[in-house]
Amino acid sequence: MKIISSVTELKEYLNKQNKSVGYVATMGALHEGHISLIKNAKRDNKLVIVSIFVNPTQFLQGEDLEKYPRKDKADIEICRLSGVDILFMPQAGELYFDDEVKIVAPNVRGYILEGATRPGHFNGVLRVVMKLLNIVKPTNAYFGKKDAQQLHLIKLMVKHYFLDVNIVEVDTLRDSDGLALSSRNIYLSREERREALKIPKSLYEASKLISSGVRSAQKIRLEMLNCLKPLDIGYVAILNRNFEPILEVELSNTVILVEAVVGETRLLDNIWL
Repeated sequence: MKIISSVTELKEYLNKQNKSVGYVATMGALHEGHISLIKNAKRDNKLVIVSIFVNPTQFLQGEDLEKYPRKDKADIEICRLSGVDILFMPQAGELYFDDEVKIVAPNVRGYILEGATRPGHFNGVLRVVMKLLNIVKPTNAYFGKKDAQQLHLIKLMVKHYFLDVNIVEVDTLRDSDGLALSSRNIYLSREERREALKIPKSLYEASKLISSGVRSAQKIRLEMLNCLKPLDIGYVAILNRNFEPILEVELSNTVILVEAVVGETRLLDNIWL
């Protein structure tokens, strides 16, 4: 495995290759969810590139940029054992410039759900992803469904800016207790983790209602809110896959999303129907 920190070096290396490239963008603290993305990339491509970069522009003032888990040594070993070909680990100075041209999230879908409580967050996400995709120029780029709104906006950006990359959606992985894998799970105490299990339970209850024939978004949402008590709930949203509100669940075209704070940790989860 080759470790590269320079944009110029990476581009020069890639210019000499004539292989399909699978790319996984991460902020490190790698877990089985990231490994699943890497496995998908290895299955489909001749060359696999993973980036680790804790992106400062997607953190708002007062958020956990400095506390965000960093495990470079462990992450390097995980990438090596997973068969990654290139690990790209740039510093912020490699990617950002003074007074630079910026890309911004759409006015509506970039400012609902996560974007409502974290205004400007998706500006930073799209800004760095656009840069990384232009540096790597992958054949396929792999993103997890757990960050559903982020995935949707990245796909919109690729479409609207005519980027020549295939975005591959990868299913969410869960721990044995049902909690969706996340780098932030390490913040949870044992008691907080037990409380956090109300999040996947609420989604399970929603899926049971839908399986029994219930289609009313309002009825499903109320049942989920009841299941989540007494967590600090950011949102429970039932949307179509274009991230528009719906009154009735549409099979094969619905996403149900939850954000809740457990202790001081903000957790996201969802199901795609």
